[in-house]
Amino acid sequence: MKAEINWSVGVRFDALSQTGHKITMDGSPDHGGENAGARPMELLLIGMGGCTAFDVVGILKKARADLQDMQIELQADRADEVPSVFTKIHVHFILKGAGLKESLVKRAIELSAEKYCSASIMLGQTAKITHSFEIIERAA
Repeated sequence: MKAEINWSVGVRFDALSQTGHKITMDGSPDHGGENAGARPMELLLIGMGGCTAFDVVGILKKARADLQDMQIELQADRADEVPSVFTKIHVHFILKGAGLKESLVKRAIELSAEKYCSASIMLGQTAKITHSFEIIERAA
């Protein structure tokens, strides 16, 4: 995997992924930025959320669950001292569908956290990661 980071202005950087997708990163005004893009640490948290979302949707679809929609809310705490690594991350899944079984959803989240999501497993080296979920029933 490769990526390219190009300095734009101030503390704004434009990233280009190996697959050709562009992302702008910037800092807050008190750090010389213009708030024109996500912070790098926000992107790490978003990446972890995307990684686990990919896994959970895939696992539930393979199990033929009627998953119709899903949101993930992430909340992270960082160390006060430098390096300001993540120390706690809570991942809350909101799943919508018909007849979703709690045991299946729980297992899908556990498989992602313990086996499949490289981002979660890597960030788990410095952060205590917890999970919760809620299921909202919808008609089939």
